[in-house]
Amino acid sequence: MFGPDATFLGVPAADLGDPASLAGAAAVIVGAPFDGGTSHRPGCRFGPQAIRFADYLPHDGSRPHLALDVDPLLELAVVDAGDVEMPPGDTELSLRRLEEAVGAVAATGAVPVILGGDHTIAWPDITAVARQVGWGRVSVIHFDAHADTGDTQFGSLAGHGTPMRRLIESGAARGDRFLQIGLRGYWPEPETLAWMAEQGMRSFEMTEIVERGLEACLTEAFAIAVDDCDGVFLSVDVDVVDPGSAPGTGTPEPGGLSARQLLDAVRRAAMELPVVGMDVVEVSPPYDHAEVTALLGNRVVLEALSGMAWRRRSLAPDGDVRRPGEPLLEHRRPRPGG
Repeated sequence: MFGPDATFLGVPAADLGDPASLAGAAAVIVGAPFDGGTSHRPGCRFGPQAIRFADYLPHDGSRPHLALDVDPLLELAVVDAGDVEMPPGDTELSLRRLEEAVGAVAATGAVPVILGGDHTIAWPDITAVARQVGWGRVSVIHFDAHADTGDTQFGSLAGHGTPMRRLIESGAARGDRFLQIGLRGYWPEPETLAWMAEQGMRSFEMTEIVERGLEACLTEAFAIAVDDCDGVFLSVDVDVVDPGSAPGTGTPEPGGLSARQLLDAVRRAAMELPVVGMDVVEVSPPYDHAEVTALLGNRVVLEALSGMAWRRRSLAPDGDVRRPGEPLLEHRRPRPGG
């Protein structure tokens, strides 16, 4: 909607109205240029384009991953369906159109990867995927500084501080399969925290992550996520990262994850879990500096896609994958007897 018509890193363009353009795609990029639910600093309607453009390499539709020896854009046959038309000022229409678009992607069996936009979009994103995978059968791994479980925001049910409550109240996602990673700061208030506890939500606050270590917290979260659920949705708010590494966001909260921690965590999630959908939200270019937040959002998408490609290859009968931590050239050397 805003700026030049371009695809994510040069992958082929697709049209949700033309099923043939989605044929063979294992992942589909969808832009959600919406910031009508922002409570503080607006501007993330420009996030989808910033994430698409942020790279110093040629936009040629290919990105070989150094650590995993996969090319996710090629191996997953990723296509970009462009932006959903989300008119500023009409929240209801915007969210309905987004839910329809994400549902159209999920119905093909491809993984929808939604570029936000503010976190309001998680409500239609996860709802649409749940309608395809199974109502209440999709667990959520939610990276964020904020819980986003408010009852209302400025008197409205829709806003970037309320989507997780809407999802749980509707039954699209179960509270006891909702895992939040990176919470910190001074919100929500005790009443909302009590509601979260009643739903069985599990929140890994930064204090716990520092005490136990991120890897241990992820291991616990992933075990819960795959218990009695059929798929996992990853929802990544860039403000989970310390604003020193991600200044371009609407509600920055000091003391978060490092960029490296987030990238490793998202990659691990995609490698270990049956991801059925993903969104990356709250990249706000007007508050960014030297594109560092847009670059992070771009790399979050690439790490997730790379993890999915690695998992897909590893599950194949003759899957030959490079294990994380294996020396770069070792995997390429001929193996004894083959």
